[in-house]
Amino acid sequence: MNLQQLRYAAEVARRGLNVSAAAAALHTSQPGVSRQIRELEAELGVDLFVRQGRRLTAVTEAGREILAVAGRVLAELENLKRVGAEFSGGDRGSLAVAVTHTQARYALPPVVTAFKKRYGQVRLTVLQGNPHQLARWLLEGEADVAIATEALDRYEALVTVPGYQWHHGVVVPARHPLARAEPLTLEAIAAHPLVTYDPTFAGRSAIDAAFARRGLQPDIVLTALDSDVIKSYVALGLGAGIISSVAFDPAKDRGLRLLAASHLFPVQTTRLAFRKGAWLRGYAIEFIRLFVPRLSAQALRRLASGEGEDFAI
Repeated sequence: MNLQQLRYAAEVARRGLNVSAAAAALHTSQPGVSRQIRELEAELGVDLFVRQGRRLTAVTEAGREILAVAGRVLAELENLKRVGAEFSGGDRGSLAVAVTHTQARYALPPVVTAFKKRYGQVRLTVLQGNPHQLARWLLEGEADVAIATEALDRYEALVTVPGYQWHHGVVVPARHPLARAEPLTLEAIAAHPLVTYDPTFAGRSAIDAAFARRGLQPDIVLTALDSDVIKSYVALGLGAGIISSVAFDPAKDRGLRLLAASHLFPVQTTRLAFRKGAWLRGYAIEFIRLFVPRLSAQALRRLASGEGEDFAI
């Protein structure tokens, strides 16, 4: 048994049992991957995968257990590499941060600016996607840190810490009827076409729940992945927008008004996450602390190991 066999089996499982895709990702041949997995199964005495002809169709019960252990072994191997790099490479290396568009556009710039001033030799990569994609990238090792409002705290294999809180607001053209609504109500908002976030982004589930509690079915004519698109269509007169209040800039969003709606929609918490059990490089810890300053390096180490306490805003 060797690490290559474990890596090949894990990659096949990760690629949805597509051996060709796994071989391409591993920069090797499909027969080579299949042979290594067969040799691993022979040594262990059990099949990891169910086969129909040459195709893999499922993971066996034994395979699920073995792949879980293999995943931990490979993760610890990566941790060993990180420890070595920390003590030999100092402030050199790479950091992949996965974020939603709203976080990348409005919350991340000051953090990235401060980080690059201090760690200019670290190659920083920003990946954008929806919250479930961010979680998957963390779990698969493609990202080191993720920042989003939705979904991250639903994964047991991730450590999540609250970053900051915000509220939704309603953005409308200056002369829109809602701009004169006193007080602003969900009933008044639901009387107009609406433009807001895709269901997986930026607290959209809280928006839907707020209307549902009042028995309202708003006419959502367009959904988008980011606040800038929503504001653009609001400016075109397509409807009133519901966005994160941090995404509104009066100086840049001229002709539009942001109506306070903290009394209508619950407070939202943007969270930062990383993989449980991951050994964090020193510069990764400092990146996290730039986003969540109240966390010490020692506390982050304890959280990563599963020994830390929960942190509240």
